[in-house]
Amino acid sequence: ANPVITGITYLKRKYPDSNIVGMCHGFAGVFRLCEKLGLDRSDVNFESIGVNHFVFLNKFYYKGQDAYPLLDRWIAEKSEDYFKTVWYSDFEGPMAVDLYQKYGLWPVGDTATPGGGSWPWWYHTDDEVAETWREKPIEGYLGYFGWVESQARAIREHAGRLDIRLSEIFPPVLSGEPVVPLIEAIHCGVERTVIVNIMNDGDFIPGIPRDFQVEIPALCSAKGVQGIRCNPLPRHFLSFIYREKIAPCEMELAAFEKGDYNLLLAMILMDPFTQSEAQARALLDGILGLDWNEAMRLHYKRQL
Repeated sequence: ANPVITGITYLKRKYPDSNIVGMCHGFAGVFRLCEKLGLDRSDVNFESIGVNHFVFLNKFYYKGQDAYPLLDRWIAEKSEDYFKTVWYSDFEGPMAVDLYQKYGLWPVGDTATPGGGSWPWWYHTDDEVAETWREKPIEGYLGYFGWVESQARAIREHAGRLDIRLSEIFPPVLSGEPVVPLIEAIHCGVERTVIVNIMNDGDFIPGIPRDFQVEIPALCSAKGVQGIRCNPLPRHFLSFIYREKIAPCEMELAAFEKGDYNLLLAMILMDPFTQSEAQARALLDGILGLDWNEAMRLHYKRQL
């Protein structure tokens, strides 16, 4: 559903000279992790890289020293008590900890939550297994959209009031969202580093195709957006990226460019949650049959 990977990859391939940047706040999961560890974010340097909604904490420093040992200590001493208090799909929940301990890098933000596609599938094989890892995707979505609704409600309730400043409801402090800092960097010439989604045409992450989207830090200024070459990800993480993100994205884009029903079906069949071709066809035909998807239905011509 999140279009950053496919959107950036498709648009930059089709319009290579265009200036397009994809934005996401998932990297801010690093700051949440810092709060759990009691670290002042101003003393933290990190490299959160990958493709959108599939990023890993490749480097993590606190006051110039490797901060991963601090994470290890928090896991050993405090994580079990923390797990007893968290709601479903917490960024620092038991699934994130288990993935880190098994594979060696921390999954940042939405990488291992419903927001990132409920990867990995083996934590979701049935309700009992999911509960073991404090995972229930519907609760994660309800929590997220509940918060969004509360913000919209606050704006609606206070927008017409003259007896209160809006800044009392929404304090005038930086939220941590990267959009305004990017605009200021480009338009006002305030040079800063912003995490963005751009093409990997500078081999910013070695091993990912040059014509595919990556999420990386970039030097942003009046000169534009200049990606920063990152440290290589371990090869097994590249394997995860190819299987979970690059392969289905390429199938989706091929289906879109050709208007091919069978390729769109093939993308669904690539998903580990798909149990049969009949199930995949029922899902796809159900989506294409919705009244508001007529244009989509006409685009993806059904072929035997």
